[in-house]
Amino acid sequence: METSVTPTHCPYCALQCGMNLTPVAGGGVTVSERVDFPVNRGALCGKGRTAPALLSPALRLTEPLVRRDGVLVPASWEEALDRVAEGLTRTRTEHGPDACGVFGGGGLTNEKAYALGKFARVVLQTSQIDYNGRFCMSSAAAAGNKAFGIDRGLPFPMEDIPKTGCVILVGSNLAETMPPALRYFAELKENGGTLIVIDPRRTRTAEQADLHLAPRPGTDLALALGLLHLIVSQGRTDEAFIEERTSGWEETRAAAMAHWPEYVERITGVPVPQLREAVRMFCEPSAAMVLTARGPEQQSKGTDTVGAWINLCLATGRSGRPYSGYGCLTGQGNGQGGREHGQKADQLPGYRKLTDPEARRHVAGVWGVDPDSLPGPGLSAYELLDALGSDIRSLLLMGSNPVVSAPRAAHIQQRLESLDFLAVADVVLSETAALADVVLPVTQWAEETGTTTNLEGRVLLRRQAVTPPDGVRSDLYVLHQLAARAGVEKGFPVDPEEVFEELRRASAGGIADYSGITYRRLAEENGVFWPCPALEEREDGRDVPSQVRDVPSPVKDAQPEARDGQPQVRDDRPLSAPHPGSPRLFLDRFATEDGRARFAPVTYRAIAEEPDAEYPVLLTTGRVVAQYQSGAQTRRVDELNAAAPGPFVELHPRLAARLGAGEGDAIAVVSRRGRAVAPARITTSIRPDTVFMPFHWPGEGRANTLTNPALDPTSRMPEFKACAVRLETVRP
Repeated sequence: METSVTPTHCPYCALQCGMNLTPVAGGGVTVSERVDFPVNRGALCGKGRTAPALLSPALRLTEPLVRRDGVLVPASWEEALDRVAEGLTRTRTEHGPDACGVFGGGGLTNEKAYALGKFARVVLQTSQIDYNGRFCMSSAAAAGNKAFGIDRGLPFPMEDIPKTGCVILVGSNLAETMPPALRYFAELKENGGTLIVIDPRRTRTAEQADLHLAPRPGTDLALALGLLHLIVSQGRTDEAFIEERTSGWEETRAAAMAHWPEYVERITGVPVPQLREAVRMFCEPSAAMVLTARGPEQQSKGTDTVGAWINLCLATGRSGRPYSGYGCLTGQGNGQGGREHGQKADQLPGYRKLTDPEARRHVAGVWGVDPDSLPGPGLSAYELLDALGSDIRSLLLMGSNPVVSAPRAAHIQQRLESLDFLAVADVVLSETAALADVVLPVTQWAEETGTTTNLEGRVLLRRQAVTPPDGVRSDLYVLHQLAARAGVEKGFPVDPEEVFEELRRASAGGIADYSGITYRRLAEENGVFWPCPALEEREDGRDVPSQVRDVPSPVKDAQPEARDGQPQVRDDRPLSAPHPGSPRLFLDRFATEDGRARFAPVTYRAIAEEPDAEYPVLLTTGRVVAQYQSGAQTRRVDELNAAAPGPFVELHPRLAARLGAGEGDAIAVVSRRGRAVAPARITTSIRPDTVFMPFHWPGEGRANTLTNPALDPTSRMPEFKACAVRLETVRP
């Protein structure tokens, strides 16, 4: 008998690596290489290879749970759903719609994210919805929107990276966070290009660099400004590009000139000769890129920091040109698509603004509701969690584990415990689900079909390979049933392709336009890059976009500037052909109203909580290769736990000597928010004034017990990457 092979994608990071799944006798699947997918070309990390382990009923939820007499016990789906509906209805009746909160996740498919946002605004009619992607790349999104008029992680495909001359990689340890991506940087060096890595730690990624700069945590903004100062003073700016394709340069140049190299060295700890060498490496080749990750973004000034790195690209003409530009390495599997279609507090599908009357009219028309019935923007993720138990009395949470992942996590745990009602839909009994009044077991990647959008803006089709356990249902089923119990009988289909067809209509004409994408195209073309408007045939036989876009097209050759009120189409495009998608943005113009990129005239400011006599050390946090995010899934896989069994505190030998601590000794890390204890890992790869903790574990070693929820004023991103702590040895 022939065994079927299902081509699909990994459930973890934003690479969304292609893989093949083959069912095995007795249940489950095996993973094999899928070399036809261009992003990973068959390569997989340990997390991807072991992903099928989570399909085992022994490791995941297989029946609903309800709380009786303080204990979670099995229940039927009817009882569980009735309880959720009753809890949310009671809150709306007694306290109003905004007393109901909804919290989503960057791992939800586009269909789920879209349906969750619609459910919040149409069924619950609450403004209080956000998602854990706010903790991921919201600062990069805000800076990208300001500079370019559009937020897409990478404005070019990964395949362009080896073809550039230099990459500055800021605050990313991709050798551990997305290992298959490292090959692109190895190929860059093989082609004669250079790699500059900026990280307070000498990580596995930094070891691959031609130049490693190790700034003090939280000073990336000063570093970028110092590099721009040198670019200006050395006459390395591209004046023609600045004049023709940008605005705001004079103010930005003046701000940068106040950050002379010696001043920047005092702030960052990076020697002036290294600053000069970085400028030389970046400016000498004809093309270069800057890529940021969570390091510069998870700061209370993350938007300004990313804007300062974008300035380097614009000032040197390294944006909107082949093999050049700024990009963000998105973290979560669907961190890109998850914020484009409505589960973010201030957005509607298609990356439309919730405050835009035309956007409200369009989406309300697709949903069949009055635009005035749609609530306005709500609280951002941390603010929403902080309001639990007071302004927000009930919460529906899907695909997130804030007990481990949120900053000031002990406080957030208390807020969750103070709720009148908490319902959690998840694959496993996470630390957050364990607090719930109702837990709903839902399908995961290999048990369902749906789309995700990877870090390139490539929309992908994940395909169902196995049948879920009998007691498991999809998130779409959950929302369909809850909507029906609230009296909304239509508009929440269970079939993901039907949801995607509505998403296409809702996104049409928006910045993130998916209207020209179909499941068939995704299957046949290995993904399609957005924006991809639908095309319709005009009377003269040419294809034109069926929706006039809200912003001028940022895509070369996709939709040139309008003449006489009509969008113009390339003469050589085949008649009746679908829109090809947009792998490369900005080659002709940026997505702003005038087509020009905007400089960010920013100046340095310190982190929200600098070290002092009581808390003299800086803490920074991050990931390890064998675990993922809050670890709710990867901590259940034996092979991954063997590689990374628990938390640790990484510190420099000089700091360890002052403490009298040895390798493996228990170290207490104490901040103004709490205390975490983990074994010491002593290494010269970290700055002497800094300690590092991975954030994948709950309990005593929970790193986010310590982190600072100080928010970026624009993105509302918490400052995960830098806070003041003191260290104590823990004697047996």
